[in-house]
Amino acid sequence: MNKQKKGRKFNRKRDQRKALLKTMATSLIIRGKIKTTEAKAKELSPYIEKKITKAKKDSVATLRYLRTYFSERTAKKLMQEVAPKYKERNGGYTKVIKLGQRKSDSAKMAIIELI
Repeated sequence: MNKQKKGRKFNRKRDQRKALLKTMATSLIIRGKIKTTEAKAKELSPYIEKKITKAKKDSVATLRYLRTYFSERTAKKLMQEVAPKYKERNGGYTKVIKLGQRKSDSAKMAIIELI
């Protein structure tokens, strides 16, 4: 019996999906909140929460790990500004707020933001 694979495909190949999540996560870290489709926001939420949880452990190894996903500037901001805010919190760093449908193609829209 075929089982459903975890995650959404977004009609993209694997490397394109990974690049999409990286760029969206970078934008979310730098800006604090972004507007995107509901499916992309739901897929981004666990991705960014895992990175924030890792960044809470402040070490050189963690910085090197984050540098494989983000630029130097973004990784430092994540470790020095974003992660310390959630030191006492055990998960649930993001919030997805559902909006209406986009006028052009009726895609469900949402805002994802850091709490």
